[in-house]
Amino acid sequence: MKALFYTKEFPPYVYGGAGVVVEYLATELEKLMEIDIKCFGDQDSSAGNMSVKGYPYDNPIFEQSDDKLKAVFNSLSTCLHMNADVLDADIVHCHTWYAHFAGIVAKLCYGVPLVITTHSLEPLRPWKREQLGRGYDASSWVEKTAIEMADALIAVSEETKVDVLNNFNVDESKVKVIYNGINLEQYVVTNETSTLERYGIDQSKPFVLFVGRITRQKGIIHLVNAIKYIDPDTQVVLCAGAPDTKEIAKEMEDSVNEVKKTRKNVIWIDEMLDKEEVIQLYSHADVFCCPSIYEPFGIINIEAMACNTAVVASAVGGIKEVVVHDETGLLIPLEQQTEAPFEPINPDKFSKDLADGVNKLVQNKELREKMALNGRKRVEESFDWVAIAKQVEELYKSLVK
Repeated sequence: MKALFYTKEFPPYVYGGAGVVVEYLATELEKLMEIDIKCFGDQDSSAGNMSVKGYPYDNPIFEQSDDKLKAVFNSLSTCLHMNADVLDADIVHCHTWYAHFAGIVAKLCYGVPLVITTHSLEPLRPWKREQLGRGYDASSWVEKTAIEMADALIAVSEETKVDVLNNFNVDESKVKVIYNGINLEQYVVTNETSTLERYGIDQSKPFVLFVGRITRQKGIIHLVNAIKYIDPDTQVVLCAGAPDTKEIAKEMEDSVNEVKKTRKNVIWIDEMLDKEEVIQLYSHADVFCCPSIYEPFGIINIEAMACNTAVVASAVGGIKEVVVHDETGLLIPLEQQTEAPFEPINPDKFSKDLADGVNKLVQNKELREKMALNGRKRVEESFDWVAIAKQVEELYKSLVK
């Protein structure tokens, strides 16, 4: 059997959780079958059972287009180029709306079974309109069309499955829950401290860590607003880059600068670090904080747990299936608006509750260490890519006649 992945992100161009999933899933599936990767970029490699081909994303024909529409126009163009060569795979597997149009074309033109992994859902991310303008209507249409014509859908959590059934016209029998995973050999505690030294993190003081993109979805502004409630002796390390828009980048910058007027131990690393550097941060953090307001799975939480770090996370989406309250971390209730943009009803209360959770764990070493051990054990038992890849293989086999 041979599978073809359509994806925007693939190494060395990975900036979000979906890209991480694609990379590791492909690596494990390669041990079970042939894998072709068609992605956005300039990649061109072939080794073992995997071949990777990148396709240009920035088409000069769209240089004069509206800035907010370029992402949509370029994505649709790239998806067409991905289908120019004869398709010889038994199954097509798409990741994120950016690549879904390639899957739509492949199924219609080549008749190949289509699998979609629902890493996130456009109807539940209304803030994307800030980034895409009217292009959000186009991305939503692409996603809806692909999901409703797919032969199988992978939901990354039980709650995501419910979201799929509530927002799209699909047969429940087509939706299979398969969790994301982690490389248990790579994500382990390290004693290396070069990254901490480079960014001036005081190893004699506790610190709470955030890792993620600067986007509404990740809730980072709520964590920045929580800093005033976090114990003054606790350092706050924000490993946050790749802002969705200039506006949210400015909001982040202004918020952090305001906090720094009265607090010196806030360290903002405004770039996306490589895995080894992030693993150092996870390993030495006293607490990892995930303040997302929407999270179908939340792979950053299992990365932290794998590195023996207790987690404080918002009780939304798939996070509730990953973090076990009072065992591997603390889940912070989030009362949200029922209508878009799904922000907290009381943002200051949410920020204070996050801070209270961080303070509780920083002040209780015994509880923190117990959660750290439980977290690593849970990751080993439930989120191993080896087992997850076999589940995906079985799904493929059920579709290939």
